[in-house]
Amino acid sequence: MKKQTYANHRRFVPLFHYIAFIALLLLLIGSIVNLVKSSHDNLYSASLIVLISVLLILATLFARGFALKAQDRAIVAEEKFRYYLLAKKALPSELSVRQIIGLRFASDEEYVELVDRAIKENLSENQIKKEIKNWKGDYYRV
Repeated sequence: MKKQTYANHRRFVPLFHYIAFIALLLLLIGSIVNLVKSSHDNLYSASLIVLISVLLILATLFARGFALKAQDRAIVAEEKFRYYLLAKKALPSELSVRQIIGLRFASDEEYVELVDRAIKENLSENQIKKEIKNWKGDYYRV
């Protein structure tokens, strides 16, 4: 697997992020066109197709959102434990979830110092990632 860095750490799955998204969008557009052009006889079935298209889009968005939320919870738990092992104290409560998620890429050598800087300078998730000198890849994310 390719070494992960700030430049390539975002995960894109082309089949999901591009193909499925475009297919769902085309399905919605096609179903709306079908509804507009439908006669009185098939108005009910055409409207059901639009409803199904909308529900598929919502299901896809919610499924992705739920998976990311579960992943974020796991990351927070892991980082709390990691900080405790490194600093022998609890992770400061001043950190936001997004900051903690950004910190997961920091090596153990710079982690505790970066936590302190993130709190002191109120660094964003992206700023934290840019400050990391020794990147620790996360290859098991959703």
